[in-house]
Amino acid sequence: MRVIAGTARSLRLKTPEGMDTRPTTDRIKETLFNMLQPYLSDAVFIDLYSGSGGIGIEALSRGARHAYFVENNKNALVCITENLQFTKLAQRATVLKQDVLSALPGIHEKEADVIFMDPPYNKDYERQVLRMLGSLPYVTDRTLIVIEASLENDLSDLEQMGFRITKEKCYKTNKHIFCYRV
Repeated sequence: MRVIAGTARSLRLKTPEGMDTRPTTDRIKETLFNMLQPYLSDAVFIDLYSGSGGIGIEALSRGARHAYFVENNKNALVCITENLQFTKLAQRATVLKQDVLSALPGIHEKEADVIFMDPPYNKDYERQVLRMLGSLPYVTDRTLIVIEASLENDLSDLEQMGFRITKEKCYKTNKHIFCYRV
């Protein structure tokens, strides 16, 4: 896995060993960031269930002002820290070593620009996180929320939860859902 573009372009990132994380492939990451690029300049980016940190690091490399990495897996946290040091992006990052639902209230920003979440598939964590995001002051109707989910995961009920889906991009094994708080 590598950084696709920006100041850390082509640098290879470490990934945790084992099956606890699913690093986003370079091809999918490139497609995702082609869609996210207009939102990244000077952005506050929040990477939930960060894994190796590849998504948040890509955002920083492409111009985000600050990124939060939320992860509670010890091996993944080591990778995030080492990857941030290696890419020289650590000074623009905050690593929160805790569960996502515990970490979210502790983020103190006026507004988040992009929130990306890639929770373990088929455990319904997306809805739990969205319920909390709906009540946080830094999540506004301008905050883009991107959910990575399995193809089987039906999130069509997000409208009833107070979120408007603007785009859904499907790949062979997963999808990205783009939404905003209403």
